[in-house]
Amino acid sequence: MSSSTAGTRAGGARGPDLAGGPPTTAGVIAMGNLDARIEGLTSQATRGRLTADGWGELVELTALRGHVRGRIDETERAASLAETFVDQAPRDPRSLLARARLRGLFHRFAAALDDLDAAAALGLDRRTVDEERAAVCQTVGRYDEALALLRQGLSRRQDFRTLGAMARCHAESGEADEAETWFLAARRAYRGVSPFPLAVLEFQCGQMRLAQGRLVSARTWLESAASRLPSYVPTQGRLAETDAAEGRMAVAIERLRRLALISDDPDYTSRLARLLCQSEASAEARFWRAHAGARYEELMARHPEAYADHAAEFWLTVGGDPQRALRLARHNLVLRATPRAHALVDRAMRRVGQCRR
Repeated sequence: MSSSTAGTRAGGARGPDLAGGPPTTAGVIAMGNLDARIEGLTSQATRGRLTADGWGELVELTALRGHVRGRIDETERAASLAETFVDQAPRDPRSLLARARLRGLFHRFAAALDDLDAAAALGLDRRTVDEERAAVCQTVGRYDEALALLRQGLSRRQDFRTLGAMARCHAESGEADEAETWFLAARRAYRGVSPFPLAVLEFQCGQMRLAQGRLVSARTWLESAASRLPSYVPTQGRLAETDAAEGRMAVAIERLRRLALISDDPDYTSRLARLLCQSEASAEARFWRAHAGARYEELMARHPEAYADHAAEFWLTVGGDPQRALRLARHNLVLRATPRAHALVDRAMRRVGQCRR
């Protein structure tokens, strides 16, 4: 798919036409089914009756629920379950795969790659190994390596999984129009009924377009994801950003207030404090700023690799400590030499320079 045709095929300034997309199970039913499945698997684990496949599913579904609900504590629980899985089945490549994925989520990239190497040595299929390695490579900014691995997968099979992986890699590398073409191709290739994979895909494309300032396209993708899964917290958070960028500050603030009460991710309280400051609601802004700052302190103590960039953004803006932001941004750049990581360092350096003047 060439970038010369991507802009036209991806919908241009009007945003893509996502009407008539793949039908999926109602979000409230899907969330109920997810909760019930996790409860059943947990019960089996407690009684010592969970199979290796069941352990892998429990880790995956717990991490998924943590992502959808914006609950870091749930993702931490998934990481703990993955460690238990490895303890119980250290020679099973499925346990190492589960732990590699969670280590990747918390930006422990070297450890994740070690697990993937060990899983490959124990017989994990090449397609899965290559896709997981590609995900790590693109996250740390090694886009050429990631694309080479993904193209090998495409040569063997083109489906929702491989097309979506290509879309994410192009999105991370800054090739937004090319990425959106792959996102659309992956969406057309979806054959399931669960709303989770498709809502995550649509969220990722919407997030990419929002970062570009393509607000119409961003809202189109994000609202499609939200219609499939209304309780999808990250999508609601990006819609709040879109609202604010469109000048709908009251709507954005109210949306973020709801998220701040149900999510333990300080990203939402930080954004809420920032918008409240702009709206001159200083007392409430101070409350949420203090809440976000305390939460970032906790997360940096436990997962410094994963939250250095988010904490840097907080201290650079509403947190009011650009020197600290610069230290964290530089730490993040060592871990992930991505365009966004470089941009964060540049912003922090400019802010520190302004404060010195």
